[in-house]
Amino acid sequence: MSLAPIPVTVLTGFLGAGKTTLLNRILTEQHGRKIAVIENEFGEVGVDNQLVIQGDEEILEMNNGCICCTVRGDLIRILGRLMKRKDRLDAILIETTGLANPAPVAQTFFTDPEMKEQFRLDAIVTLVDAKHVLLHLDNAPEVLKQIAFADVILLNKTDLVAPAELDALESRLRRLNAVAKVHRTQNADIAINKVLNLGGFSLDRAVEVDPQFMEMEYPFEWAGGYQLAAGRYELGIGHHDHAGHDHDHECGDACGHDHNEIDVVVAPLTSLDAPALDAAINATVPTFSDWEKLTLPGEAVAADGKLHRLKLQNEHGHFPIQITTPGAYLLFTAHDVPTHLHDASGEVVRYQWDKTFRHEHSHDEAVSSIGISTPGDLDGKKLNEWISELLAKKGGDIYRMKGVLCVKGTNKRLVFQGVHMLFDAKFDREWKRDENRTNTLVFIGQNLDRAALTEGFKACLTAG
Repeated sequence: MSLAPIPVTVLTGFLGAGKTTLLNRILTEQHGRKIAVIENEFGEVGVDNQLVIQGDEEILEMNNGCICCTVRGDLIRILGRLMKRKDRLDAILIETTGLANPAPVAQTFFTDPEMKEQFRLDAIVTLVDAKHVLLHLDNAPEVLKQIAFADVILLNKTDLVAPAELDALESRLRRLNAVAKVHRTQNADIAINKVLNLGGFSLDRAVEVDPQFMEMEYPFEWAGGYQLAAGRYELGIGHHDHAGHDHDHECGDACGHDHNEIDVVVAPLTSLDAPALDAAINATVPTFSDWEKLTLPGEAVAADGKLHRLKLQNEHGHFPIQITTPGAYLLFTAHDVPTHLHDASGEVVRYQWDKTFRHEHSHDEAVSSIGISTPGDLDGKKLNEWISELLAKKGGDIYRMKGVLCVKGTNKRLVFQGVHMLFDAKFDREWKRDENRTNTLVFIGQNLDRAALTEGFKACLTAG
């Protein structure tokens, strides 16, 4: 007899809405459930895994990409690991980045057959920051999507807003989403049975919100079909200065991709006719959830249908490919970037077929993340003065800041979190003996000056 699918809750909300606070409440409550947590951060350094209380639950952090961009191999790979556990899970929580559209994450559980069989999307729970959401509601499309797709809305930080303003805000939320259950909360304090195992997700309503919801979003952005003779070829990634480009596309500085790494698959297929192409495309989707082989510049890429993560230098790279069996081949790239295939004589080999796949997600180009990670003890007085001055001058541009710091004179971690002008810092547990005692902090916002933030923070370190 097959077991019932494991319920999955997607926890979303804009930066600083209270997702980590709610997550910690769930992880520390004596509910007797075995829960796995999948985290996703927007930023250069991972800090959320330090802010989440480590209980018996399994914390799985993904910090190498945005799981909301496509049906990411990272997400499918981790869910695949959870399926292999001997002890059965009662629930899975996926905490998305605060800049995520939750729809592609939810879509994973309907477009991937194995995920559909093993897991059940239970609900999308969206936290809304009652104090600050109006600053972003009209200019951050992610906020509207998070609210529109929600099955449950937690109107959080209600203690920071006057009752009349709160009523007006809730009325606006209900106009955006008339069917979601709205709960008013302080410090994300809510009974667990109001956010887990609700059976609240409706596929029909998701399609109403986004008519393209059931259109597959692939983990690759471009594919090209080639007829290749046996021999040695060279795959080039990045712009070239000569004529005769094969597949050329400008990704853009604000696309959010790591331009010095790219996942590719070179797969043989029977022909370049439509049925063979469709079969090869569908077969390659789970391939992008396999463990990738890191391939350095100059190392060979095998034409065996397996995943390679190409390491580039200054957004360029050249990789040999040996074709032993002549025939049709498909080249898949995770991002739609300049791609060039040359034969042994240096001539460009052109594709007979190509396709750019649906990829609509992009973060607000004005929003950036600056991460600082440095050892040393901080002078508490200097730190307080620096943060106070920083918020007075730049608080409007700082959507979110968070970190774990080392302060001179105590062996306890200083955990700080802030949203715009609001800031809170407190000592929690002691640093563990084998723990890497490093200051880790992240700023997310607009018009951020990396050099000034880094210099200002390091000036707070004690001498010696």
